Amino acid sequence: MMEEEVKHHKGGSSGSGRGLVQLLFVVSVVLCLVLYAPPAFVRTPYSYYRSSTTDFIAGVVDHPPPVPSGDGGEGEVDVDLDNEVGSPCSRMRNNSICCDRRDFNTDVCFMAGDVRTDAASLSLLLMSQSHADAAGEDEEKEEQQEEERIRPYTRKWERHIMARVQEMRLIHQEEEEEEQSKHDHTSRCDVRHDAPLLVMTAGGYTGNLFHAFSDGFVPAWVTSQHLRRRVVLGVLSYNPWWAGTFSHIIAGLSAHDVVDLLHDKRTHCFPGAIVGTRFHGILAVDPKRLKDNKSIVDFNSFLAKSYHHPHPPQDKDVDHHHPRDKDVDHPHHHPHHHPNNKEDKEKRRRPRLGIVSRKGTRVIENEKAVAQLAESVGFHVEILETANGLPLSATYATVSACDALVGVHGADLTKFLFLPPGASFTQIAPLGYEVRGHESSLVRKYPINDDVIADPEKAKRNKGWNFVAQVYLGGQNVSLDLGRFRQTLKRMHARALLLPPSSSSSEQHH
Repeated sequence: MMEEEVKHHKGGSSGSGRGLVQLLFVVSVVLCLVLYAPPAFVRTPYSYYRSSTTDFIAGVVDHPPPVPSGDGGEGEVDVDLDNEVGSPCSRMRNNSICCDRRDFNTDVCFMAGDVRTDAASLSLLLMSQSHADAAGEDEEKEEQQEEERIRPYTRKWERHIMARVQEMRLIHQEEEEEEQSKHDHTSRCDVRHDAPLLVMTAGGYTGNLFHAFSDGFVPAWVTSQHLRRRVVLGVLSYNPWWAGTFSHIIAGLSAHDVVDLLHDKRTHCFPGAIVGTRFHGILAVDPKRLKDNKSIVDFNSFLAKSYHHPHPPQDKDVDHHHPRDKDVDHPHHHPHHHPNNKEDKEKRRRPRLGIVSRKGTRVIENEKAVAQLAESVGFHVEILETANGLPLSATYATVSACDALVGVHGADLTKFLFLPPGASFTQIAPLGYEVRGHESSLVRKYPINDDVIADPEKAKRNKGWNFVAQVYLGGQNVSLDLGRFRQTLKRMHARALLLPPSSSSSEQHH
């Protein structure tokens, strides 16, 4: 077409010649705009992540828009998979792999482009079409790392447990144009997803409630919350217990079915991938490290939405092994229930205190007296037994209705994350940490002047971790000094009285 236009003007007048110059100038400007336009004017494969908060509230969560296939050009694009401030992977080329290994606790890798699973080699393949010209081919290959390896767990400093976490291979694989043309594009994918993949593990220490949150779900939320459920969880060491116990949280993280990366032999295709999760500290979210400044308060809100307004289960195993608890949204279990009669209003004046009641070790031996003391201070007391066989949704309903929580150090205290904003939490640290000698059952085993009782820090230094685990953590109960603990309860009660009515739920008397 251009050649025909030029020949026509050659036979014309000088005015036509000027017209040709003008035409060429316009064409040049248009080409410059197309080739060098900033990302703000180009809808990148991931630009849908910038949809407004208004759109999100209007229902995008339940019906997320489709994600492009990631087959865009090779120029630099603004990929929003990485929400970490100052990350080397915040901006990366399409058809590239970027790994951030700076953190002491965890590695995280990002894959931008057409990502496919290969179950046989436990690999993720980043497929890209080989069409670079001879001059730029060597430079392009130098920029691209051919293969990365990563164990997606947040305790990389702990070698013995990391050895149990499966290693993923991330391979950048080029495919010649003529080879691609031999196959229909969709035939190479058994399952094509319209959202990126997030790879995490249900292994490691995640059978323990504390580690399930600190090593697993808090980091997974930190890493993916900005995607607003538009992410597919690819899980290593997937098991029905994990899927059933945490089904509400899993559904809150992702609007899609979970992919069992070890046992699902199909080829899954994604428009991008995140392998591994960010770690901000023990049960911590650092807003300074996130582009959207989210905090642990936002994680608390995420839990509230997941349990009070649960999303439909995405995985059949989840639905089968952990049916929804029908009492979660019952008025007598809802932390924002407002009393409608005089009796409820009378009870409402007494803030609700939950006492975590352990079994086996680190038991509060005078628990009944502590409960009576709390009642005398002005609390309505709820004894929260551990290992009671109830689903986590029922536990959430109970704890989220409390204005204060107290218990001896242990994994079950992770449930403090379920408390409503403004509630108070007191952890009783056993002897060797905080409890005084006369409050520990160890006084019945060791003389009062023994270092185990008189100087726990010295005993820990001299006897090592195994002794700490066996004696201080696994071999003692506590009997609280009621006079001393009364002051703690008074402070907690005074704080509870300052909570807004919507957070105080002591009318929920069982």
